[in-house]
Amino acid sequence: MSTQPREYELDELYRDLILDHYRQPRNHAPLAHPTCASEGENPLCGDQVAVQIELADGTLADIGFSGRGCSISQASTSMMTECVKGKPLAEVRELIDQFKAMMLQDAEPTPQLGDLESLQGVRKFPVRVKCATLAWNVLERLLQANAQGGTA
Repeated sequence: MSTQPREYELDELYRDLILDHYRQPRNHAPLAHPTCASEGENPLCGDQVAVQIELADGTLADIGFSGRGCSISQASTSMMTECVKGKPLAEVRELIDQFKAMMLQDAEPTPQLGDLESLQGVRKFPVRVKCATLAWNVLERLLQANAQGGTA
């Protein structure tokens, strides 16, 4: 029995999910009262993302972003915001580590990543991995700077 149709259907589902987040990004708006904000750029392709977060009582209470770029960078950012919003900071840091391990170390996606699993196919195109991890690197810098009492 061939798995070809199943794999094709899964690829199509993932492609549709990525395009949906690209065309209708979630949390794509500036925050009224961000705790901190930072920007990142991928100079190889021109992707740009600015992330704002609002921290409260040890949680990432709210997150917003703006930016422009390819479907992978913008969809990954949108999906990231949905995944981390409202989570305790320790869990957010774990999610960052899990996502980056999936993208950079070929680790299997964890159930906590949810729909972000759809981006693991990007690993087949190493130059595009930077597109997928751009916003995650910005968020990681924001959390590190906040923990150190500085700005990103």
